[in-house]
Amino acid sequence: MRLGLAGTGRIGTSHAETLKGFDEVTSVVVADVDSARARAASAKLGVEFADGIDALFQSGLDGLVVTAATDAHPKLITAAVDAGIPVFCEKPVAADIEGTLAVIDRISGSDVPVQIGFQRRFDAGYTAARGAVTSGDLGWIHTLRATTLDPAPPPAEYVPHSGGLFRDCGVHDFDIIRWVSGREVTEVYALGTNRGERFFADAGDVDTAAATLVLDDDTLAVVSLTRYNAAGYDVRLEVLGSRSNVIVGLDDRAPLRSVEPGVVALAGPAYPGFMERFRPAYTRELEAFVSVVAGRTTSPCGVADALEAFYVAEACEISRRERRPVGIDEVRR
Repeated sequence: MRLGLAGTGRIGTSHAETLKGFDEVTSVVVADVDSARARAASAKLGVEFADGIDALFQSGLDGLVVTAATDAHPKLITAAVDAGIPVFCEKPVAADIEGTLAVIDRISGSDVPVQIGFQRRFDAGYTAARGAVTSGDLGWIHTLRATTLDPAPPPAEYVPHSGGLFRDCGVHDFDIIRWVSGREVTEVYALGTNRGERFFADAGDVDTAAATLVLDDDTLAVVSLTRYNAAGYDVRLEVLGSRSNVIVGLDDRAPLRSVEPGVVALAGPAYPGFMERFRPAYTRELEAFVSVVAGRTTSPCGVADALEAFYVAEACEISRRERRPVGIDEVRR
């Protein structure tokens, strides 16, 4: 099959390199609004180059991978669906709920598959945790604890366009809590603080946050987020049940240091970032998309899933700003 890729930044270049290694993929064509960047990626990876997005769509694609900037996602998704081209798009679908709903409305009724990139669903640990929940091995679930702790803040210019800590970062935790638990979030209470760089506050954002989520069966989930965890990239999920518990992300490279006597330190080194931590998951996610393009499977994570996670993020942002509990029904359109 012939796959196109729109957006040749860090994750786009990585995805292009992964795709060209799949047996079913005969060619990969890359494009970017910055043609020079796309041309450089093409030469580096040994893949085809399209001089612009229009040229990419005219190059006879069987599927499209979107790793462009967020504001380009809606147009690229709808253009692919209109052209009958299955599309994979990194989260989010759009910059806000209204934009996401507009995409859903635009593609409703189409049978062209759309897959949204929530790579944690393809991580071996999260998959095992979901299996432990669905099998009943843990008993009934009373608590989930999720963390996404970045080792360093993003560039200052990124923050005003990121959507904020909950939408940009926490949305992954919100999606995976839904997916692992099999439940929906009904209410949130969130707080955020700024003790680091001033540019977060200047953008109306926070650098550290915590949120308590109530699920539809009264299970509680606690999510902790920060841009300042210099020990390393720390993403974990604890699932605590009436009979047993499991934890995702507790491996030799977790940036954790016990001060209990006699406890052996983890081998390390700590994960420096999300690409290193989730590289196998990204590969499995793209393998799943190839299967979708081939018509063997349906999309494992659709636009509706992205919308539900976005609702939770939106509710958390309102809760943080107004210092009150917010029901998901308040933000649902």
